[in-house]
Amino acid sequence: MTDTNLISRPGLIDPVPVPRDVTPREDGRVDLLGLTRSRIGELFETAGLDAKAAKLRSRQVFHWLYHRGVTDFEAMTDIAKTMRPWLTERFVIGRPEVVLAQHSEDGTRKWLLRTTDNHEFEMVFIPDETRGTLCVSSQVGCTLNCRFCHTGTMRLVRNLTPGEIVGQVMLARDALGEWPKGSMAGFRDNDDEDRDDEAEGGNYTSDGRLLTNIVMMGMGEPLYNFDNVRDALKLVMDGDGLALSKRRITLSTSGVVPMMARAGEEIGVNLAVSLHAVTKEVRDEIVPINRKYGLEELLAACAAYPRASNARRITFEYVMLKDKNDSDDDARELVRLLKHYKLPAKVNLIPFNPWPGAGYECSSPERIRRFSEIVFAGGISAPIRTPRGRDIDAACGQLKTAAQKMSRADLDRLADEKQAALG
Repeated sequence: MTDTNLISRPGLIDPVPVPRDVTPREDGRVDLLGLTRSRIGELFETAGLDAKAAKLRSRQVFHWLYHRGVTDFEAMTDIAKTMRPWLTERFVIGRPEVVLAQHSEDGTRKWLLRTTDNHEFEMVFIPDETRGTLCVSSQVGCTLNCRFCHTGTMRLVRNLTPGEIVGQVMLARDALGEWPKGSMAGFRDNDDEDRDDEAEGGNYTSDGRLLTNIVMMGMGEPLYNFDNVRDALKLVMDGDGLALSKRRITLSTSGVVPMMARAGEEIGVNLAVSLHAVTKEVRDEIVPINRKYGLEELLAACAAYPRASNARRITFEYVMLKDKNDSDDDARELVRLLKHYKLPAKVNLIPFNPWPGAGYECSSPERIRRFSEIVFAGGISAPIRTPRGRDIDAACGQLKTAAQKMSRADLDRLADEKQAALG
């Protein structure tokens, strides 16, 4: 049974979840996914290793975990054979459970995932000609209630841990077959006389670049789960870990102003802001956090965002809603605001992606083009985003766990099909 006492009930705007770095497991073992070298070392020492051995083992396990994608201690061939059962008995390297995997006609892939305490969330992979972008979730559900967003109709269940966040990246690399191939030459532990000989020789190379970019734009508000998002992204950017450049990572916020400067200083990735309106009246309606942190305060925080420049522009997301925020005057006001705050900006125009019960319609293609032309004429890039994954509800604003959209019979049938496919 899910332990709902592990985390407090969130408020409407400011959830204050109980922090934790690992989701407890029923078998008592500790999941190392999402933990740093030092934290892994602390756990090893607590479990009985002396300080020197704990430091060495943590360095080895960290490398196998994040750089090689290994989930079985027996596969860690530079660790003594006698040591591996000790690790297996006490620790595990997990992945979020895949409940459902879907493929769109346009190549977009969506996964419904489940945590070890039985909460479900989604992630999406979007392949393009020159890049492959993984849309990562930070929370189970969301507390912001943005009116045009399907995720906003869910209640916030809890924050995802660093392991559950970075686990999405690991799972995508599993699915895409993008872990390095080869041996561990040059990484020998001279104290391990009984390690496997296969750990020597050969070349160690990283093959494939299908997954090139990460966007924290999935379920949830990343800045309401700041510590866990920061810690997960540091592992993604760690040169000894997943080693993805911070220039290829974008964090999207609906406007949690007090946390934006910290995000720039402590994480340092690209910033995207869900703007969606240029007047208080409209933004109060469709992005309710605007009632707490208004447009002027938000744009001032954007202007102060560390390391923002013409080379690293802030992206403003703008969903196009018919007769709500799509007029010529709205486009001109958008240009005026961005210029007034001297923002190095790019505007992504997003055709509204429909979902059952949505109270809005998408602007016409002609209206969206006209809006884009006005913003471009004002000297600001305003590309129109091509909707991706609509047929599997994987497009922007459509994420809502399939468990809430599908009947129990549907999920049981899919589970049976999955089991049959595995033989």
